[in-house]
Amino acid sequence: MQIDRLNIVLRARSGWEAMELGMALVRRHAAAIWAPWVSVSLPVFVLLNALAWWTDSFGWAWLAMWWLKPLFERIALYVISRGVFGDASTTTQTLRAQRTWGWQGFWGYLGWRRLSPLRPVLLPVNLLEGTDAAHRRQRRRVIAGGAVGHALLLTLVCMVFELVLVVGGIAAVFLFIPVDLLSESWRAAWELAKQDMPAWMQLGVNLLFWAAATLIGPFYVGAGFGLYLDRRTQMEAWDLEIAFRRLHARLQQAAPLLVLALVLIWPGAALHAQQTPPSSNSKGAVVAPAAAPALEDGLAPAADAGSDVPEDEDAEDEAPDAPTRTFDNDPDNTAVGVFGNEAVDTAGFRQAVQRAYEDPLQSPTREVTEWKRTDSEAAEAEKAKRAAAANGSRQRGNKGPLLPAQIAEWALWAVVGVLVVLLLITAPRWLPWLRGSGQRRRAKAVAVVEEPIRVPDVAPPDPAARARALWQEGRPRQALALLYRASVESMSERAQISLPPGATEAQCLRASRRMPVEADRRLFERIVRVWQYAAYAGRLPADDDFEALATTLQRQFGWRA
Repeated sequence: MQIDRLNIVLRARSGWEAMELGMALVRRHAAAIWAPWVSVSLPVFVLLNALAWWTDSFGWAWLAMWWLKPLFERIALYVISRGVFGDASTTTQTLRAQRTWGWQGFWGYLGWRRLSPLRPVLLPVNLLEGTDAAHRRQRRRVIAGGAVGHALLLTLVCMVFELVLVVGGIAAVFLFIPVDLLSESWRAAWELAKQDMPAWMQLGVNLLFWAAATLIGPFYVGAGFGLYLDRRTQMEAWDLEIAFRRLHARLQQAAPLLVLALVLIWPGAALHAQQTPPSSNSKGAVVAPAAAPALEDGLAPAADAGSDVPEDEDAEDEAPDAPTRTFDNDPDNTAVGVFGNEAVDTAGFRQAVQRAYEDPLQSPTREVTEWKRTDSEAAEAEKAKRAAAANGSRQRGNKGPLLPAQIAEWALWAVVGVLVVLLLITAPRWLPWLRGSGQRRRAKAVAVVEEPIRVPDVAPPDPAARARALWQEGRPRQALALLYRASVESMSERAQISLPPGATEAQCLRASRRMPVEADRRLFERIVRVWQYAAYAGRLPADDDFEALATTLQRQFGWRA
């Protein structure tokens, strides 16, 4: 399965969330599911009920339709199983695929597995995985292991919903019967159903059962498919795999930039590695290395007094056993070794070789002298003493840790041990939360104590003054209730209407439309809205707004000051 193509968010869900995910998939692909479902199930329903009408056995027709429900459930499973990958299935494609898709291992659901309440969870194992019989048996056992309870409740709830739809359809018939004749009609229908139901009534009941199964069946399949996806996500860690694949894709996108950075940085690093610092001798002379070309005959320059190459006494001390080969003492470098027995001018040859080696291009060496401060003998002795002490401390440290270091190490291990013990003690609390099954404790809501709002039955003669006094006492809702009650009485007088006891705000607003003055109608609507916001939404007006409202009401309705 190419899980990277899934267009749903894979994560560890509870059973209820998984079923809701499956139902959401059904709602998303509703047209692609119900169109082929009805196209297949309706002809089968017509054929079976026609045979039942002919044989007068509608009960067998209903039972056959109920038994063949897995055939129709294949349609919904086919659509949503491809819908999670973003593949939209048309009605023609779905119907054409039913001829060859998923028949291996399906016949058991029309036989001994038809009564299994785990059918919505186990049906995808047979139709989607396509494994052999032995493997399918193990897969069904593993998939159903963590979804038995939710699958049982899903089957029970869907059965109840179908029964409720059928009973509701039957009861809807009696809504068209007058109330006076309802008891007699109900009694006559009961007697008719109890004795011998006519064919048209049995056909109507079968039609209701088919409609209920057609409406609930896709949701039943979708919820089971959601449980199936959730079980595979839990067992195979699909969510982690998708996260790693996305990380791999991001790294692949960044790989060219990394390669380009390495290509740009590598030449500079190689050039820096090739640069070597100049060597210096013990006297402070820095000698630049130069590779003098060797002569073809193996001749070496003579280290005599006329040479520019300085003598290095320390070098001789460092390698006393190294032989010194010169032109004069090496038999290979003599005139006889070079020219044989031929008579040549050896003095001129030696001078020519000497001039060749004295050429600065052949021996590009130079001597650089630096002046350095020499320490006294006491300073040298103190430095040696400090070095010896440091070496002794280092040797003691290698033999065993010092006491402060031991104490610190033991303290750190003690802290680690305490943390481990605390984690083990508190594991029952945080371990379920890590697994996703923990539930956060709901904070207890603080009880809100409010003074009950009482609208007075009879308004006082000076309602505006009384309302201002209540507002100053810190009882704003009682003040607005008093203004609302007085406004209702004034509206009733001006509209010349009597309101029933316990009239609602909506009834009062409809009655206020009979007031002849437009300003009165608008003012009454204003006090009703202010009262509703205060009573039901807890939104009180500001002090200035309340004073302006009370003053306007007093002047408009003629209340006593």
